[in-house]
Amino acid sequence: MAILSKTAITRQPGYLYYVGKDGYVWASPMPKNVNGEKHRVGNELINRGGKMCYINKQGFVESKG
Repeated sequence: MAILSKTAITRQPGYLYYVGKDGYVWASPMPKNVNGEKHRVGNELINRGGKMCYINKQGFVESKG
């Protein structure tokens, strides 16, 4: 497992976090969060390298493989 980000992301309840095609982390509201809007989280560009990425418990973007 390799950590790809230098800054941690603070998660808010009711959002799904993912690395978009543009390389930035995005937060999209879950169906129960009717007032939420999709927004970019942070300014750090993530180079996925074709691997699946996720946000670990500490808030850093990590990849397997």
